[in-house]
Amino acid sequence: MESQSSNSKPPTQWQRQESDTANPTNSDDDATHPPVDVSFPADYQLDGFDDELINHDGQAHAAAAALVDRLASIPIQDLKRRQSAIERTLFRLGVTFTVYSDDAGTEKIMPFDIIPRIIAAKEWEQIETGLKQRIAALNMFLTDVYGQQAIIEDGIVPRDVVESASGFLKECMGLRPFRDVWCHITGTDLVRGDGGKFFVLEDNLRCPSGASYVMQNRIVMKDNFPQVFHQSRVRPVNDYPARMYEMLLKTAPPHVDNPVVAVLTPGVFNSAYYEHSFFAQQMGVQLVEGRDLMVDKDDLLQMRTINGLTRVDVLYRRIDDTFVDPEIFNPESVLGVPGLMRAFRSGNLTLANAPGTGVADDKVVYAFVPQMIRYYLNQEPILPNVPTYLCHVEDDRKYVLEHMEELVVKAAAESGGYGLIVGPQSTLEQRQEFARRIQANPRGYIAQPTLSLSRVPTLVDDSIEGRHVDLRPYILCSGNDDIDVMPGGLTRVALRKGSLIVNSSQGGGSKDTWVIAADGPS
Repeated sequence: MESQSSNSKPPTQWQRQESDTANPTNSDDDATHPPVDVSFPADYQLDGFDDELINHDGQAHAAAAALVDRLASIPIQDLKRRQSAIERTLFRLGVTFTVYSDDAGTEKIMPFDIIPRIIAAKEWEQIETGLKQRIAALNMFLTDVYGQQAIIEDGIVPRDVVESASGFLKECMGLRPFRDVWCHITGTDLVRGDGGKFFVLEDNLRCPSGASYVMQNRIVMKDNFPQVFHQSRVRPVNDYPARMYEMLLKTAPPHVDNPVVAVLTPGVFNSAYYEHSFFAQQMGVQLVEGRDLMVDKDDLLQMRTINGLTRVDVLYRRIDDTFVDPEIFNPESVLGVPGLMRAFRSGNLTLANAPGTGVADDKVVYAFVPQMIRYYLNQEPILPNVPTYLCHVEDDRKYVLEHMEELVVKAAAESGGYGLIVGPQSTLEQRQEFARRIQANPRGYIAQPTLSLSRVPTLVDDSIEGRHVDLRPYILCSGNDDIDVMPGGLTRVALRKGSLIVNSSQGGGSKDTWVIAADGPS
């Protein structure tokens, strides 16, 4: 390996491919942009759901007018050919993920749908402001919960809720990351319910994945719809790696003049290895495994290179908390680096994200984020949570057990679409099994109403049909006064008809997300 010698980097080949298409100013009033009457496949059915391109009168939403008009002029077979070409391109680029439980083969291409999702400028303004508020509160919570624990002492969040969370690491008590930033990179999952309102479904503060798919989806979409892309005034995402790199530099140990950044991966067999290598390459930093690193006698993290040892000051880690340091956590881990936590605790290293952040994305702790916002910021939440029942609370548990056929029941520590049932789509046997699990481990489960999720037109065989979607924006934080939100994010689509589960491991795919500039149609 070669050591990094400069923080100044020219734009990469990828970054040069997507030039800026918008320079937003102030948001337009939606009232000045009424729905536009354009044609669309006559047999397209809304089925009573809110659609993000077409309104209930069959007209295109203003921000989507150019796209819908273009789609209406393209024969279905041509759309299918374009989508097949895009999927071949993505596969050649190595845009894949791994499903460990699939006996038929683990390496799969991320399913892609050619019809993008569009978010108007004014809608995005509210989302962005709400995400910044939420990340600020979560960082303050993490600083507090591993420090004075004032929010617990004041009775806002119960102690047993925090200490029983699988992501709460007692080994992190007393830690104080630079600038009090624990969650440097966050992926927050949003859903749009009936009436068009966005809700936060969950927070992902440990090793959120998917941002690389956003960037590659954008490139292939621009190649296929260049005219309508520019006509729609879509905000660019190409500078995300540069912004990530700058964020990592800002949170480096303050006494280091020329910080060296590296990305820590578990290796090529990890499900998100493509993303690890992608961002290392885009930021121009080294991609390392645990065996490439060592902590010396001065508690400095050193990287082995062909020129000898080189100090690493910022480590963007993409391995789970308890594998980062076998001296402190799992002694059998061969993925991490012995002494890594010593280097971190001594102030010689920034770990992004900091170990211990998992307590804040526990699904039970999630229910208290609105209270955190009020407690730390003295503000009302801009983006609401989905109403949540906590099964360790007796009244909530009784309600859940009596209404399971109406609710989505989730395991508090699971992710990826695992450990849940969607009540209206479940069998009696499944509900009975989950009832037994809840009664055996009430703290391990929550429940939420089954939302009527919005849909986006999606290419299905020889037709266009509505499919449910969620949205994962990516947020970069180098301090509560310096939070940056990628304009858009990963739109995941449930490709199975009627399904509400969008995860790729559960048959979901992705779409490009077009956030319209403030001086474009809104």
